[in-house]
Amino acid sequence: MRLGLVTYNVAKDWDVPTIISMLEKARFEAVELRSTHAHGVEPGISASQIEDVRNRFAASSVRLLSLGSACEFHSPDEAVRRKNVEEAGRFLELAHDLGCWGVKVRPNGLPEGVPEEVTIARIGEALAACGAIGEGLGVEVWVEVHGRQTQEPRRVRAMMDACGHPNVGVCWNCNPTDVQNGSIRDNFKLLQDFIRNVHIHDLYEDYPYKELFGLLRGIGYERYLLFEGPASAEPERFLGYYQALFQEMLRV
Repeated sequence: MRLGLVTYNVAKDWDVPTIISMLEKARFEAVELRSTHAHGVEPGISASQIEDVRNRFAASSVRLLSLGSACEFHSPDEAVRRKNVEEAGRFLELAHDLGCWGVKVRPNGLPEGVPEEVTIARIGEALAACGAIGEGLGVEVWVEVHGRQTQEPRRVRAMMDACGHPNVGVCWNCNPTDVQNGSIRDNFKLLQDFIRNVHIHDLYEDYPYKELFGLLRGIGYERYLLFEGPASAEPERFLGYYQALFQEMLRV
């Protein structure tokens, strides 16, 4: 397992050269570029800008792993869902051009007045459409376990079952709702066959990270764990300490 970073929020104000420089100093191996941040890597950038970003990462020790979109598919309005699928498609095309492994999308709640099973089916249908686009481009779709109601693992499992596309996986997000009676084991089992990416947070939080690392080893997870945390007045020092703590966690 390898350590990377999500630019939300610690690196939200950094441009691409700063991201690469800071992560190399802290020995982080990968990054997910969250949309709307200062790096400016968004659908619609020019071919020369794409080439510049790709070359900068290729010349570094940091992998441009993924793009973090805010595309979501729970709306009862079909036109809104279709617009989000189209936007996800643009992120997938950009990810392909940049050599990324995946694009993160998310559920973001259950609309009032709509039966839950209807919303789940709509999300699954949209995810399958995104998965087909990504498959043609060689880019995976990662569904973040996210949203006030939709972050519950049982609901994410229902979305994945409704989707049924092999190019769509899950981004485990280390939410408090994962934990039942002090353990994440049961909820982890619901999603373990779909996990393609992991977001981790402050490792001192009241979350069973030791158990998580063991469960990930148990399924043979060899991908990245991406730190998603707050901004810091001393980011280089902060990331260095996080790297040291992460390495100790790997030894436990």
